Amino acid sequence: MTFVKALGASLLRVAFGFGLSILFGVAIGIAIAGSRAASWLLSPVVMGVQSLPSICWLPLAALWFQRDENAILFVILMGSIGSIVIATRDGLKNVPTTYRRVSSTFGANYWQRLFWVYIPSALPAFISGMKQGWSFAWRSLLAGELIKSVVGVGGQIEISRSIGDYERLFASMILVLLASVIVDKLLFTQLEKRIRARWGMAA
Repeated sequence: MTFVKALGASLLRVAFGFGLSILFGVAIGIAIAGSRAASWLLSPVVMGVQSLPSICWLPLAALWFQRDENAILFVILMGSIGSIVIATRDGLKNVPTTYRRVSSTFGANYWQRLFWVYIPSALPAFISGMKQGWSFAWRSLLAGELIKSVVGVGGQIEISRSIGDYERLFASMILVLLASVIVDKLLFTQLEKRIRARWGMAA
C-alpha cells in the first residue's frame, strides 16, 4: 500500500465526515442561537460531546455500525461537530446590535435577517470554527481507522506499529501533518482572508 493511496482514502473519509459535521453542526448552532429552549436542551450536550476524546466513540461506533465505513464516519462526525456548533452559535450571538436594529427597522423578517445579516456577520467566527473542526476531524479519522484494518493513513500507522516498522510509522505521521497544514493554508486561511476582505474586516 503506497502513501498516496493511503492518503487519498483518508482524505475522502475525512472530507465526507467533516462535511456531515458542518451540515448538522450549522443546523444545531442556528437552533441554539435562535431559541432559548434549544439552547437550554442542547448546549450542555454539545459541550459534553466536545469534551470527549474521539477514542471514546470507538466502542459505540463498532457496536452500532459493525466496524464498517459508517463507523469511521460516525467517529469523525462526533469528534468535529462540537467545534462547528459552538462557532456557529457564538458567531450568531455576537452579531452587532446595530446590524440587528437596522435590519429590523427595514422590515426584514427572521429568515431574511438570518440569511442576509446574521450569517454573513458570523462567517469569520464560523471559518475559525471550521479550522478547529478540521483538526479535530483528522484526529477522529485516525482514531476511527483503528476500528478495523482499512486502506488509510490510520490503518497504515497501526500496521507499522504492529510489525515494528517505526520508520514507516513516523513517515505516516508526517504525512498527516503535511496534509492537514496544506489544506488549512490553501483552503481555510484563504477563505478567511476573502471573507474578511469582502466584509471590510481585513487589517
